[in-house]
Amino acid sequence: MTEKISTLIEELKTLTLLEAAELVQSIEETFNVDASTGGGVMVMSQGSTSIEDDNKAIEEKTEFDVSLDEVPKDKKIAILKVVRSVTELGLKEAKDVVENTPKVIKEGLSKPAAEEAKKLLEEAGAIVTLK
Repeated sequence: MTEKISTLIEELKTLTLLEAAELVQSIEETFNVDASTGGGVMVMSQGSTSIEDDNKAIEEKTEFDVSLDEVPKDKKIAILKVVRSVTELGLKEAKDVVENTPKVIKEGLSKPAAEEAKKLLEEAGAIVTLK
C-alpha cells in the first residue's frame, strides 16, 4: 500500500458515521457509482434503457430531510447535544432549534445518513421524522 493510501485510510478512520455516510454520497455523485450493491464493491451506474426504468428512478427518493418533531422536557439536554453533533450548530443555535419544534434540522441527506441522524436523536428521546 502506498503512503498516500495509508494516509487516506488513517484520515477515514477519524470520520464520524454521519461524515462517512456523507463521504459515500459525495463519491457516488462525483464518480457516478453506486456503493449500495454490497460486497464492498462499487459498480458503475448504467444509464436507463427504458421509460419504465426512468419512472422508477424518479419515484425513488434519494435525499431526505431530518425533522425534529418533538422534544420531551426531561430529554432536552441529551437531545440538544445530539442536535449539535448532527448539525454542527453552536450551543445557542442548537438550543433555538430544540425549543422551536417541529423544525427541519438537516436537509438533503442520503438515506443512510438521514437514518443514522434519526437513530441518534431517537436514542436521546426525540421524536423525529424523515421527509
